[in-house]
Amino acid sequence: MVLRAAPGVVLAALAALAATGAAAQDLPKLAPGLWEMNPTSGAASAQANANRITLCVDASLSKQMFEIGAGAMSGACSRHEFHVSGNRGRGDFVCEIGGSRMHSTSTMVMQGDRAYRTEVHTTWDPPFAGRATADTVLTARGLGPCPPGQRPGDMTTAQGRKLNIRDALQGKGKAMH
Repeated sequence: MVLRAAPGVVLAALAALAATGAAAQDLPKLAPGLWEMNPTSGAASAQANANRITLCVDASLSKQMFEIGAGAMSGACSRHEFHVSGNRGRGDFVCEIGGSRMHSTSTMVMQGDRAYRTEVHTTWDPPFAGRATADTVLTARGLGPCPPGQRPGDMTTAQGRKLNIRDALQGKGKAMH
């Protein structure tokens, strides 16, 4: 089955890993293995685990996703800044999306190479899809080794949909099951 809905899921994972959009030398180093990412917006408690994604990551996938995220942002964004100091990163992005100017600021706090938390505040002018502002928090943590049979790029959504991000990015987006 060709996975036509994969771009939205892939974008969510890209946003999760590329929230930093840093220059190559500033890329956060993520431990290889299975990662859990949990983006929430608005009333976080009402959404707990509603958007949870698990993703099998290795160093090459992490680098590839950061590069793709940064490349996509540089094409659509007039400002694409991210600075890392110690375990903290701060981002400031201005992009044109669907005739609306999006301004997004982010703060990322790394906990070594095993976890991070990113807070993002976004405004749109004029409102985009009926929204003028959004606040999103992304928490991510390494869970340990990827389960047997999983390869880097294998992702499972909160709804149980499984796909491989590398395959989806190369147009081979087939559901795993």
